[in-house]
Formats: sequence, C-alpha cells, structure tokens
Amino acid sequence: MTAVTTYLCVEGAADALDFYRRAFGAEELYRLTMDNGAIGHAEMRIGETTLMISDEWPEGGVVSPLRQEGSSTSLALTVDSVDALDALWGQALAAGASVEREIEDQFYGHRTGTVVDPFGHRWSIAAVVEEVSPEEMQRRMAGMGP
Repeated sequence: MTAVTTYLCVEGAADALDFYRRAFGAEELYRLTMDNGAIGHAEMRIGETTLMISDEWPEGGVVSPLRQEGSSTSLALTVDSVDALDALWGQALAAGASVEREIEDQFYGHRTGTVVDPFGHRWSIAAVVEEVSPEEMQRRMAGMGP
C-alpha cells in the first residue's frame, strides 16, 4: 500500500473547490465534468495531501454529509505553529466555515479547534505545542469521562 486518500462528496463541488482554496489554500489539480455540469471527479492538494472530490450521486449511494445530516468522518490539518493555526483558523472562518469547537490546548499536546465547512465536513486545525507520549496521554485522559 502506498497511500490512503480522502474522497469528499459534496452538494456543489465547484463551490467546495473554491471554498477549500480560500479557506485552506487548496490547489486544484484538475476536474472532470459530467454532461449535466456536475463534477464527477476532481483532485486538489492541501499541503502535501491530495484530496479527491465529487458532486453527489444519490442514485449510486454517494451523498454528502448535508444529505445524511452529519458526517462519520473528519479531516485534521496540522500546521507548523500556533501563529499558523490562528491564521488558518481566521482564513477558514472568513471563507464561510462555522465553529464547532473553539481553539484550546488539548491533553495530547496539540492546540486544536474544529470548524465545519459549508458542505458539512468537519475540519480540526491543530498545532503541536507539546510532545506527549501515549502513556502520558492515557494518564491525562483518565477521569475525563466517557
């Protein structure tokens, strides 16, 4: 196995590609458009990661989080510094993301916040502020509840 690539299904893939460019600095690599104008497949790059995206195809069972009223997955963006985190956070909000969880320091050594994009996908944005061993994470997590 070489890589695992995330494939996002959205309602309005063309708008989503524009949003991801504005919010996260995504670079569109290419798009393939269906006869009806829908995006059948597109690829974009955020940092070193390639993401695939398409419009919904309900008759094939491919639907967006908005149609499902929630998402079973989330994406995590890790940046180099707290300053970069703050800048990307502001950029995502200015592009139209909404806050799900405000930025705060986490027990596992990251400073993290979570936004939801206009297409229903959840994005955690983080910067490492402390290197924490799995054993220490477990110790810190004890007693935090279910």
